[in-house]
Amino acid sequence: MRTWGQRYIYSRWSFGGNIVKRIDTVFQNLKNNHKTGFISFIMAGDGGRDISRAILEKLPECGVDIIELGMPFTDPMADGITIQNAGLRALKSGQTMIKTLEDVAWFREKNQSTPIILMGYYNPIYIYGVDKFLHDAKNAGVDGLIIVDLPPEEDSELCLPAHNQGIDFVRLLTPTTTGKRFDKTLRHAQGFLYYVSVSGVTGTKTATLDDLTNRVAQIKTYSTLPVAVGFGIKTADDVLRTKESGADAIVVGSAIVERIGKITDKKGVSDVLDFVKSLTQCL
Repeated sequence: MRTWGQRYIYSRWSFGGNIVKRIDTVFQNLKNNHKTGFISFIMAGDGGRDISRAILEKLPECGVDIIELGMPFTDPMADGITIQNAGLRALKSGQTMIKTLEDVAWFREKNQSTPIILMGYYNPIYIYGVDKFLHDAKNAGVDGLIIVDLPPEEDSELCLPAHNQGIDFVRLLTPTTTGKRFDKTLRHAQGFLYYVSVSGVTGTKTATLDDLTNRVAQIKTYSTLPVAVGFGIKTADDVLRTKESGADAIVVGSAIVERIGKITDKKGVSDVLDFVKSLTQCL
């Protein structure tokens, strides 16, 4: 039997010679159906591997369109205490980069349509080896990367090599991204744009609807890529309010991760999934 590293699971499908990426397909389907997408974040290995995989497997059934899977790291500069703790719990449980990629390959054996984006920081990838990481990520079935601490000035480090492997490099935009910085940040962006709606770390304050609406509209004057809005979205009301901004997708992370951190038995997994359903049903 072949191991996950010997399998080859494309993050792109071929139809009649045309390559179609999963992320592009999801957003096109959402657009065709006049729907706003839902992107969930969980930390790989959080709660232990069995719990983490149980949640990962069921997210699409809960209405999740795209999954962000965190790569645990000891020093996450953009994350609030909730996701910091999730990363530490995962590392303490024995989660490694190899295991995270194995988790993606395990998911791909069951689900060939839901995109998975690995989100985190460059250090673990650098230590793993960029070429090896991209090769293994592509083989596992990873569709995209969000790397918080790699600015566009460093595109040659990971962004462009990822493109060469057919892996989208999703860019982060913030309330302070303006003018020429837009052009530089968007130059090699693929998949979608992730608008960090507040200045600060994950799981903190929320932006006003007027601010979100104006900012999403502004971003769309610079790019035709879909815009996903995240940070500070915790409740069904937050989801509904953010939907009104014109965002193409909504990202929820800390509110889900906080509930994962409280799991003590199998019922806790069901409680997390029920919470996710309560958010996706708003869309």
